[in-house]
Amino acid sequence: MPRISAERRQDRHRSILDAARRVLVEKGLHEASMSDIARGAEVSDGLLYRYFDNKRALLDAVLKEFYESLLARLEAEVFRHGRFEDQFRRLVELHLTTFIEDPGLCRLFISEVRVASNYRGSETQALNRRYTKVLLRIMEQAEKERRIRPGIDLTLFRDLVFGGIEHLAWRHVNGGRRLKVAEDAAVICTILLDGVKP
Repeated sequence: MPRISAERRQDRHRSILDAARRVLVEKGLHEASMSDIARGAEVSDGLLYRYFDNKRALLDAVLKEFYESLLARLEAEVFRHGRFEDQFRRLVELHLTTFIEDPGLCRLFISEVRVASNYRGSETQALNRRYTKVLLRIMEQAEKERRIRPGIDLTLFRDLVFGGIEHLAWRHVNGGRRLKVAEDAAVICTILLDGVKP
């Protein structure tokens, strides 16, 4: 069998990941098959298995790419603001924007990935923790600078922020209430920040 170039291999890898993302979002983890993904990538089933052992490995690769992109965006956009309130507002806006830009993948993560028995301890959970830790960094710095009251349970605050946004966004990803990033972020920030300020 002739060897393929590194560039061709990378192109195939890219087309497989793109197809996996489309098929998994459209059909869900349980309904999608490796054959569906191979067809979407225009490769044979056998070739697909040379790149990924199973559907879960494909999903993990899709989510890793998704989270790494989100993390890079958070780091670039949140910490360019000096004030704690501006960092917090930007984080909320970006999180809401994610549900608008990628509702299918957000729905898949919430409804199938996070509730799966193999989520705890997975690489995807570790990536999710890295993502939410950005908020903890903001809050820990704000506490040091006395911008918020001391002694607040920051882990609980983090859960309230992301849980509240997810609850609001769930209606959006399922075709209900549309998110309004600037307006929704302003309301969320006012309610939550008023509760933690000195």
